[in-house]
Amino acid sequence: MRKLVLLLIALCLALPAFAVDFRVANGSEPASLDPHLVSGTVEHRIYMSLFEGIMTYDPQTNNPIYGLAQSHKASADNLTWTFTLRPGLVWSDGTPITAQQVVDSWLRCLDPNTGAEYASLLTDVIKGAAEFNAGTGPRSGVAVRALDSRTFQFNTKIPAPYVVSMLAHYAFAVVPTHAIAKYGDQWTLPRNFVGSGPFVLKEWKPQEIIIVEKNPRYWGARNVKLDRVLFYPSDSYTTTYNMYIKGEVDWNVNPAPPELMDAAKLRKDYHLVPQLGTYYYQFNQTKPPFDDVRVRKAFSMSINRQELCDKITKGGQVPAFAYTPEFAGYVPPKGIGENVEQAKRLLAEAGYPGGAGFPTVTILYNTSEAHKKIAEYFQQKWEQTLGVKVQLNNQEWATYLDTRKMQQFDLCRAGWIADYQDPFNFLFMWLSDNLDFNDGRYKNTRYDQLVRQANSMPGGPERNKVFAQAETILIDQDQGIMPIYYYVSQNFIDKNKWGGWYDVLLDNHPYWSIYKK
Repeated sequence: MRKLVLLLIALCLALPAFAVDFRVANGSEPASLDPHLVSGTVEHRIYMSLFEGIMTYDPQTNNPIYGLAQSHKASADNLTWTFTLRPGLVWSDGTPITAQQVVDSWLRCLDPNTGAEYASLLTDVIKGAAEFNAGTGPRSGVAVRALDSRTFQFNTKIPAPYVVSMLAHYAFAVVPTHAIAKYGDQWTLPRNFVGSGPFVLKEWKPQEIIIVEKNPRYWGARNVKLDRVLFYPSDSYTTTYNMYIKGEVDWNVNPAPPELMDAAKLRKDYHLVPQLGTYYYQFNQTKPPFDDVRVRKAFSMSINRQELCDKITKGGQVPAFAYTPEFAGYVPPKGIGENVEQAKRLLAEAGYPGGAGFPTVTILYNTSEAHKKIAEYFQQKWEQTLGVKVQLNNQEWATYLDTRKMQQFDLCRAGWIADYQDPFNFLFMWLSDNLDFNDGRYKNTRYDQLVRQANSMPGGPERNKVFAQAETILIDQDQGIMPIYYYVSQNFIDKNKWGGWYDVLLDNHPYWSIYKK
């Protein structure tokens, strides 16, 4: 008997004792865990547990604070930026994190063979980056370099006032180039994974769970209060809401399903906060009928956004007639508004009176009850008001992204949450040469000129005015996209139980800040 007791004690001691698990209903299955191959908030939430950026987010304000970096300085003209890493930084396997790895990581993101969707964040600001990414310039022409093992420097082609904020984004992620060289595209598997963040990947069962455990080699490990974070994927708002209600997760990032929203909003653990982002539809402008601006305007003018927000989404969203929200001194254009009779006239002018002869078009959306209900609302309204036939096509997240990239759609839903607090982070998407985000292939030379002009100006009211002129072309003149509503973040978390989680505009919540009360 004594031997059995000792054996049981030994087994218990051998098992990991996880004091605090933080369980997250995280939305869709991530497309990848490679920071240079992802483009969504689903992946970003996981990224923040596994990697540390040069800069990271203040949990209470979401303003940039130092992550891997210890300090930085800028030249007087704001064109040369020098960053120094913290001393003693190591990867989760004990390998030193060096300035040269920062350089190599950014070059990997820019390498056209990588296919990084967010490489455009680097090409917009770093000298020589656009040429290398486009295959027209050499790797050596990218103006980023290591000065010593802890110091790197880069040159911007414009005095970008927001560059420090950008460095918190995963496009600028520092990746374990030694592990990538060894394992290739298998480096993100749990058995091969190497990270720099507060947690390290331990388990990944696709469509089931991702488990990350505390990284003892993280530079700020002593401040990390969670032992594990468990991410559960689901496209169903009903499923994730029920998981939260039953106590199966601690944080539900999804809203309640529309039919339960009225009751959910009464809960004290429901957190509704304005978010710097926009829900919109893209038109495929490479083919009829949406290559005609009159058709695009007719579709946009013939819907009732307030009715949609009140009766369909029900989450406090704000109708959007421009793309960029009003914030930090930026005032967007008013848009063309809603006018069913004018919409009918425009459609008739385009050759489709009363919808006669209009081809059947399809709305593409990624699998979600909410996206489906919105698409069904538009389907019904456009048939009622314009006399056109609309079909629906839902696809799981990764397939949906690929379909968009190949322009195999007529209309597609999309959403954008700001990566940093600047109008350029919205308007850069519709530049003619931005093939990473401009899936509808909107093109206007004057728009391009104004956006680039504003982006080269110092921050302030005059810069914002030029951005607004550009957006007036995008929305009022061309209806390049169809804004629908401005996002609000809708989270379910009991802040009486969990501390270090704050209501913030960008909805970023560093896990090193979260603790159980």
